Amino acid sequence: MKCIVGIGGMTNGGKTTLTNRLLKVLPNCCVIHQDDFFKAPLFQPQDQIAVGEDGFKQWDVLESLDMEAMLSTVQAWVRNPRKFARAHGVRVHPDTLDTHILILEGFLLYSYKPLVDLYSRRYFLTVPYEECKWRRSTRSYQVPDPPGLFDGHVWPMYQKYKQEMEANGVEVVYLDGMKSREELFHQVLEDIQNSLLNNS
Repeated sequence: MKCIVGIGGMTNGGKTTLTNRLLKVLPNCCVIHQDDFFKAPLFQPQDQIAVGEDGFKQWDVLESLDMEAMLSTVQAWVRNPRKFARAHGVRVHPDTLDTHILILEGFLLYSYKPLVDLYSRRYFLTVPYEECKWRRSTRSYQVPDPPGLFDGHVWPMYQKYKQEMEANGVEVVYLDGMKSREELFHQVLEDIQNSLLNNS
């Protein structure tokens, strides 16, 4: 059985933390991080990322990502999850050979139509504006946030894509990113395990 799980939502909502916890306990589990598909990797010149009308580099828009490459990577997993796991250093457990899980982690997972229907489960982490802004201010990025980026670009783009996702009828399980890491982990783990049991 193959299961594709989306861990999506806002910047600094806890997506990576939750993903890393799940990765350690789910059988034959691989992960694809959407951040790995920025068109301008952080160690190269950033001229592939346009400057928008808001005056900021457009990092938080779908066009800044090579979604075709991400889809191609997902399709490689779908074709042969065992080979994909081995190629990514994931040990395939002999007692769960028939179960393969792929976690997709990112901030715009549900905005690219070719991926939307591939998910078995879709989760969406949210935190209030003030908390998100505070968390973002405590993070260090290789490309530092210029002054005003959060209010001028990051938050408006989050709202835009969330509204589009809802308008398109993409069904997600909303997760409260203010809950403890432990509580979120157990909530999602139990839900995934129940889903696997129901589909076996």
